[in-house]
Amino acid sequence: MFKPVLSVVTIVYNNVRDIERTMLSVLNQTYPNIEYILVDGLSTDGTLGIIKKYKDRIAALISEKDEGIYDAMNKGLAASTGDYVIFMNSGDEFYAKDTVENVFAAAEDADIYYGETEMINDAGQSLGQRRHKAPESFTWRSFKYGMSVSHQAIYIRRSLVEPYDRRYQLSADVNWIIRAAKKANRIVNVKQYVAKYLVGGMSKTKHRQSLQERFDIMKRYYGLLPTIFNHAVIAFNLGWYWLRNRRTND
Repeated sequence: MFKPVLSVVTIVYNNVRDIERTMLSVLNQTYPNIEYILVDGLSTDGTLGIIKKYKDRIAALISEKDEGIYDAMNKGLAASTGDYVIFMNSGDEFYAKDTVENVFAAAEDADIYYGETEMINDAGQSLGQRRHKAPESFTWRSFKYGMSVSHQAIYIRRSLVEPYDRRYQLSADVNWIIRAAKKANRIVNVKQYVAKYLVGGMSKTKHRQSLQERFDIMKRYYGLLPTIFNHAVIAFNLGWYWLRNRRTND
């Protein structure tokens, strides 16, 4: 039976409201082979106290100052020893208790597994499916019209991943996934919801910088002219979605 070890990394800083919900979505998984790693940026609001309630069920806890989100994520990555790795950061959740079990039951020995994401608000209420629906087939070219698979919904063989490129402060996850996907031979769509994503975050509060970084990443991989054209398509799709739904869900 295919039962690889999954390293789940959660990074958090001063998020006492959401951290326990995220942790329990990991700790209550029915799948047995999970290595859980917490990276805390030296929180001062009670977050660390909640984490320590579950210290016997955590493989590693790193609590120290960091130089931003991707520095923290690199620390979690460096501490990981599993066959696969996924980031489930504070505020986000696995979709259900049997999500991880269902993902690995979908196929054996893939390089990448991915699925669909549900958006939730601060109250934990569903906002429906993410605007960027997961593609039927995923390759490194699939991000040309936007990040079609969310970070919380992709399981990557750990041997394929590299540290996050910290020149990007808000969009290094896009670059990270593309680099891994370029190396992958077998990518499996599990065709189910696998994650709940809390809307907001730094990429929303610093939206302009996030967009500039994503443009630069796409230009590197897809070329300047195709990226300009693709961004026109992205803008049209975003406007049309907003007109119909009055929200962006991305």
